Amino acid sequence: MTMNWRPTADWSVLVKRAELMRQARQFFYERQITEVDTHLLSQFGVTDCHLNNLTTEFKHPLPSGKKKLYLQTSPEYAMKRILAAYGQDIFQLSHVVRDDEIGRFHNPEFTLLEWYRVGYDDVQLITEVSELLTSLCGAPETKVVTYQQAFIEYLGVDPLSSAGVDTIRRHLVERPSLSEWMSKETDEDTILQVAFSELIESQFPDNRPICVTEFPQSQAALARIDSNDARVARRFEFYYRGVELANGYHELSDAAEQRVRFKKDNEWRERHGREIQPEDTRLLDALDSGLPACSGVALGFDRLLMIICGANTISEVLPFAIDTA
Repeated sequence: MTMNWRPTADWSVLVKRAELMRQARQFFYERQITEVDTHLLSQFGVTDCHLNNLTTEFKHPLPSGKKKLYLQTSPEYAMKRILAAYGQDIFQLSHVVRDDEIGRFHNPEFTLLEWYRVGYDDVQLITEVSELLTSLCGAPETKVVTYQQAFIEYLGVDPLSSAGVDTIRRHLVERPSLSEWMSKETDEDTILQVAFSELIESQFPDNRPICVTEFPQSQAALARIDSNDARVARRFEFYYRGVELANGYHELSDAAEQRVRFKKDNEWRERHGREIQPEDTRLLDALDSGLPACSGVALGFDRLLMIICGANTISEVLPFAIDTA
């Protein structure tokens, strides 16, 4: 008899997991933020170039005639439809699924803590994320740096200039493991993303959360472009103890701009041999109806639990990782 029927997390970790869920919910209840519970299966996936949906076939055709259903990579689109309809602060603690690698920080099914604050900009939401980390794991005050400052501080180059990107590419070519790839790579975003992952993140201090803000506008995803500097977007990411924890935006509310971004995503997918994804027309209709000014963020709940428990891999904090699910 094999032992792979047993949970991958110890009982003490499962108890801590339950307690962390309670504490997280209490954090939002005290701020009068309403919990919502949206669908996992949808008739639409995401066009995002760096995300892929797992799919399933529904044997009973829907009124639309569709059979293919997409497991959601995030509750974001559904939550924005609720925001457009009711204009209230909301949060969700839910399972999501991504067709992604399996590794130290990655399991195809995991738990996201996602919330949206009406009337908040990204600066205000960054403060609230910092307060959440202090409340849940005793983290010290967050250090906030811009994307540009991080590259200048740790690499001595400006990522928002063409000359800077050329210099960054040369740094990557000098690395034996990346040399062949980077010597041929011409896409600036790919160069910057690899450099950020390989050369910047590893230099962040371990003893306090780091929030990186003002990502290049080409990496805006669903964030607004900065009204004072069109080179950057109102997007931020949190890192703590060597872990990428959260990704947030001052949310884009312009439906026309969202259509342009969906189109650009699919053009990128086509160039790189990826499957083109249908645009979520229900999200676009919600934006057309009017999304209130708001900011939102998604935080990896399992990764936060890893930090609290001192776990080395995500499987240590999951009841069942994918290899035993």
